[in-house]
Amino acid sequence: MANVQLILLQAPGGAGGGYMQFGLIALMIGVFYFFMIRPQQKKAKDQEKFRADLKPGDRIQTIGGLHGTIASLEDDGTIILIVDRIRMKFEKSAVQGISTKAE
Repeated sequence: MANVQLILLQAPGGAGGGYMQFGLIALMIGVFYFFMIRPQQKKAKDQEKFRADLKPGDRIQTIGGLHGTIASLEDDGTIILIVDRIRMKFEKSAVQGISTKAE
């Protein structure tokens, strides 16, 4: 019989090519986490702390753009907001931030 030689072809990059691709994917996931997910979680946590620290007399702005002063905080998670001598009831989650509008 004829002498048959077996030739093994390797992919470029050698045997460590799979580890390199795995490392790049892990790096992309890490960058995605630290630049997109983590800042959103931190912002949500800060907003929740801000809403928990609200007290009567604070000037606030709602997500709808309404500016007013907190008259009272209710036990059911709502606030009573005074706008031009009109009392309105809002959910605490509707508060966006401190009002910068001058009276």
